[in-house]
Amino acid sequence: MMTHTTPATTYDVIVIGGGAVGENVADRTSQGGLRTVIVENALVGGECSYWACMPSKVLLRSGAALAAALRVPGAAERVTVRAPDSGTASVDVAAVLSRRDAIASNWSDAGQARWLDGAGIGLVRGHGRLSGIREVTVTAEDGSVTVLTATHAVVLSTGSAALLPDIPGLSGVTPWTSREATSAQSIPARLAIIGGGTVATEMATAYVSLGSKVTMIARGSVLSGQEPFAGTMVTAALEGNGATVLLDTATTRATRTASGDVELTLDDGGTVEANEVLVAAGRVAVTHDLGIDTVGLEPGDWLTVDDTLLVQGESPALSGSWLYATGDVNKRALLTHQGKYQARAAGDVIVARAAGGPIHDQPWGAHVATADHAAVPQVTFTDPEVASVGLTAAGAVKAGYRVRILDYDLAALGGASTLADHYTGRARMIVDLDREVVIGATFVGQDVAELVHSATIAVVGEVPISRLWHAVPSYPTLSEVWLRLLEQYGRPGSEQA
Repeated sequence: MMTHTTPATTYDVIVIGGGAVGENVADRTSQGGLRTVIVENALVGGECSYWACMPSKVLLRSGAALAAALRVPGAAERVTVRAPDSGTASVDVAAVLSRRDAIASNWSDAGQARWLDGAGIGLVRGHGRLSGIREVTVTAEDGSVTVLTATHAVVLSTGSAALLPDIPGLSGVTPWTSREATSAQSIPARLAIIGGGTVATEMATAYVSLGSKVTMIARGSVLSGQEPFAGTMVTAALEGNGATVLLDTATTRATRTASGDVELTLDDGGTVEANEVLVAAGRVAVTHDLGIDTVGLEPGDWLTVDDTLLVQGESPALSGSWLYATGDVNKRALLTHQGKYQARAAGDVIVARAAGGPIHDQPWGAHVATADHAAVPQVTFTDPEVASVGLTAAGAVKAGYRVRILDYDLAALGGASTLADHYTGRARMIVDLDREVVIGATFVGQDVAELVHSATIAVVGEVPISRLWHAVPSYPTLSEVWLRLLEQYGRPGSEQA
């Protein structure tokens, strides 16, 4: 195929990667008056829109709603559709998948492309690579080549991809990654999952509700980055719903059997057979074919950035505040909402630097992503949900804080008793005793996802415990847990403290 190279086209800002993070960078720079273009080789909207956040939550939602109804007398009696093999209530799989397809726009990015056009943001389709300082070469699907140059900045927002562990035979069985799991058009009768983190537990929860017999194989514990009780409670719930969870177990080999199934050999000598195997064992940076070697960086590596999201490195080619990296690719926090937060900071600082204006790069300033360090909120949408922000108890001690750990049984709340019969949940708050501020919180239970933002405000705002006493939670809600945790701590300045 002959290639055709067009003359260089100049923009103020070039963003490689049109996912949620790249779109947000481009929106901020465009609103700031900079001529901006996005380079994208797949679907505009990226992983979150089509293969991650949105479709995965749709797959989870129907099962969660059904489970919630079954916990409330008066509603439970009206749930009449039962699975023929177990007699338990079941979701309508076809309806769930149809809704998932709609939420994923049937994997068409026409709407997202129209949004870019309406926002005045250019779009060049093809594979973009750095080819020099402030220069990006884009190769389209038909082999044509376009060279783009930036007067101010290039932003790398290429995200991450599923890690394929070095397990003999694994690549040969064509395993699922999160992409296949969230876009599947049929539900396997048996699904094996390698991993114990967020993707593994969420997909285990979803596929159990969709009727799969799920076996999850974790090298260590479940949700190991969270408070230990979170993983314990999620494991118990999965097992209670019929999943098999193998802890401290490694997969040593994968093969396809004569019947077409996958057989996994375990380090304890046992085997697991399934129709499909989902690998959810971590992520790798999408930098292997990004041209970062042209600026002295190693292809395949995660990119190191400062708090204004400028890429760091020793190469002279990186001088001049022109190369930025936002989202998963910098590994600061592999979460869409945190990447969009970085995007806002990066977009605004690019505009400020282009205008020669003041740069507010002090902690918590307008042009930095300070929250990445110790105030990252996240939700694992299992049943029970796990919502957390800031440091765990172990993380706080390791960081050198003098802390007090406060725990509360959510089932003791009036709001929990009205929400569901036999509610199960737990809350933990970590207080820095020297400053008397909250530095971490974790909630596990039905519908706790919406609790985490109040905790995030407390952590980011460093709201003193004495002032939190005046933030009165409504009754009866789960938010009353804040009062119960504060009562345990005692009121600063009073005899109770």
